[in-house]
Amino acid sequence: MTNLTSRRKFLQQAGLGCGSLALTNLLHQEGIVAADRQSNNPLAMRPAPGKAKAKAVIWLFQTGSPSQVDTFDYKPELEKRDGTALAGADPKTGFFTTSGKLLKSPFKFSQHGQSGAWTSEIFPNISKHVDDIAFVYSCFSQSNNHTPAMLEFNSGMIRQGFPSMGSWLTYGLGSENANLPAYVVMHGTKPRGADPIWSSGFLPSVYQATSLDPRGAKPIDNLGRPADLTGEQQRSLLDILNSTNAKHAEQRPFDRDLNARLESFELAYRMQTSAPEAFDLAQEPDHIQEMYGLNRPESKDYGRQCLIARRLIERGVRFVQIFAACPNTPGGAVSDVPWDAHNDINGNHRACAATVDQPTAALLADLKQRGLFDETIIIYGGEFGRTSDSQDVGGRDHNPNAFTTWFAGGGFKGGAQYGATDEFGYKSVENRVSAHDIHATILHQMGIDHEKLTYRFNGRDFRLTDVAGEVLKDILA
Repeated sequence: MTNLTSRRKFLQQAGLGCGSLALTNLLHQEGIVAADRQSNNPLAMRPAPGKAKAKAVIWLFQTGSPSQVDTFDYKPELEKRDGTALAGADPKTGFFTTSGKLLKSPFKFSQHGQSGAWTSEIFPNISKHVDDIAFVYSCFSQSNNHTPAMLEFNSGMIRQGFPSMGSWLTYGLGSENANLPAYVVMHGTKPRGADPIWSSGFLPSVYQATSLDPRGAKPIDNLGRPADLTGEQQRSLLDILNSTNAKHAEQRPFDRDLNARLESFELAYRMQTSAPEAFDLAQEPDHIQEMYGLNRPESKDYGRQCLIARRLIERGVRFVQIFAACPNTPGGAVSDVPWDAHNDINGNHRACAATVDQPTAALLADLKQRGLFDETIIIYGGEFGRTSDSQDVGGRDHNPNAFTTWFAGGGFKGGAQYGATDEFGYKSVENRVSAHDIHATILHQMGIDHEKLTYRFNGRDFRLTDVAGEVLKDILA
């Protein structure tokens, strides 16, 4: 009788314990019980400390750097003075050496929308959305080399080892979907610099991006269950592993990565069901797939990434970053820096624009029609710009002194035009904007004061914006 009572008591307590855990998790999801940073789940959703205008970010990173004067920053003086000397030109501004002679754009520009924003002919679809876009023409970076500049615009630093913005946001706000990663990076060919660009740095590894190539049948590596293992067997093995690891963690309370590792096992298990559904574009009707350009060879891969990004945001993923992978020349091989037009700005930019123009415009339109535009920040831009003087025959070198980044949705002021470059687009001269300013602005729109989001490492408090950064209030609605 004693054994029976003990057994009943054990089952009762175990059942109450599991029920309590489930109820607490549900209350966290509903926002009734606040999730605590000391929670066993480091990805538990946390309310934004300030007034948030947006819930998610989609960053369309144009790897290799588009030329500002051939895309969105119209400079008629370039055409008038084509082939003449550029006063103050520094042949070492870029990574190689330039001629010092002005090179006109091979593309026609025209104004669009009520805002009258100028766009190049290579963007016939994006140009239809200029009244939803806030253009910042005066960006600059610290490096004229691809990898350091990409690191800077992702982590605020030009060297490796620092957390990317996606990791910082996940650390600050947690995840809205317990079955999918909070931070997803999509690429075809990996950009130059690869995984360190989206690293979690010194933050716990649970805030690391899930990196994937959506072109294949299995976008996420090593996610599927082994064929010889049933679901029940896998769950049993995972429970034993979690129990052992939990005892190990209790003896090491100051090891921040242990809980992250435990959660990563559980997240991978939950993703086995949720991730395939999120990436299954066959669920989308034909007209949506065609809207994103999935029926066109030049835009199908990038269109697939943009459509997946929308599906992930719908399902509560916090931060999605797409690294453009497109032909470096018409019909050419895909490059790790596709917009890098050192010797043929005409062929290169036409090929890259044909890849990204329709899917980008479709993403903006689709987010609007689904009621997601106002709560999603869309960022578009590269790691630096390109020179106004020529390199080789019809090409442009790297230019860290001037480039354009644009924003849409998420509380940004549609039709805004901020900052300016000189008459040739060579240098930013008015309201210059750094990576720290961009990061401060994104955090602000997500309800976070960039000066207060910190993490103690090696005896000091670090933040995404280091000791700089100003919110660009003039482009906010």
